[in-house]
Amino acid sequence: MRRSNFITFYKKAAPPERLRFPVIILLGIIFGMGIFIIYISNAASYLSDKPATCINCHVMVPQFATWERGSTGKVATCNDCHVPQDNFFRKYYFKAADGLRHATMFTLRMEPQVMRIGEMGKSAVQENCIRCHTNQIHPLSLKAISGASIVEDGRYCWDCHRATPHGRVNSLSSTPYARTPVLTPIMPEWLDNFMNSNPDKK
Repeated sequence: MRRSNFITFYKKAAPPERLRFPVIILLGIIFGMGIFIIYISNAASYLSDKPATCINCHVMVPQFATWERGSTGKVATCNDCHVPQDNFFRKYYFKAADGLRHATMFTLRMEPQVMRIGEMGKSAVQENCIRCHTNQIHPLSLKAISGASIVEDGRYCWDCHRATPHGRVNSLSSTPYARTPVLTPIMPEWLDNFMNSNPDKK
């Protein structure tokens, strides 16, 4: 039964005989471009919690450098603060949604000169501040454990703790001498060697 259903579906979905070869070529191009985009964007790295992933986009270098040299860098990764930690599905939904927004902005060159956290990110960071520092929070000041607010006037933790953990980062010029891990080159070595050995082809 299942095999006959598959054959019926294939017969309905398959293009006419004269168009099969062009369709196969087109699907091959689309599939190849998809694999290439996943490769050059280092997409697989976003499944991990490694902080070096954040500097796939060079505009995040000041945030990485200030985190790494601060006290938070010794005990927490970027995702420990910036991604919800209450359950697996929410964590990866957040990473996918936020990652898609970042990828769109960086691809279309819409990124601002001064990076600012969005509303979704603010809620995640607030929740994680409370999660890690719950013993330091006085019960009388705790309005909502959900992360919506922590003091009566609805301010966030970093309204007071402004320099935690990134200091006063404003743009790439905030940390002109920052040292960060070297990213793996996108261009394959053989192609790079070919381009450098044939200057006329550039």
